[in-house]
Amino acid sequence: MVGGPDPAVLGRAALEVSPLPGRSGIRARGEISVLTRPSWEQALSELARRHAGVSYVELSDVAFVDVAGVSALAVTAMNLPDGRVVVENPPPQLPRVLEMFWPGLDRIEVAL
Repeated sequence: MVGGPDPAVLGRAALEVSPLPGRSGIRARGEISVLTRPSWEQALSELARRHAGVSYVELSDVAFVDVAGVSALAVTAMNLPDGRVVVENPPPQLPRVLEMFWPGLDRIEVAL
């Protein structure tokens, strides 16, 4: 094979995103990385389209989120017309990255 196998096929990174039942928001499962970023950004775009005051992002089943994935979340929250995004049970790196690059960003509330 020229160039070797496709990294998306070899990599075990996967991301599933579904609506939260009974609340405005999404639940993600898997990893948020370079391989899954298009799906993550699409889910955040849909979240922003449906946003009405408070949107929830449930991440208890996310094993890893890279800096670019946190950036996409922060930019989505900053571009909302009003309200906030409540991020529930994120992986430990998410609040650290938010604090490092977006200290005091009041559009995102992290609920551990």
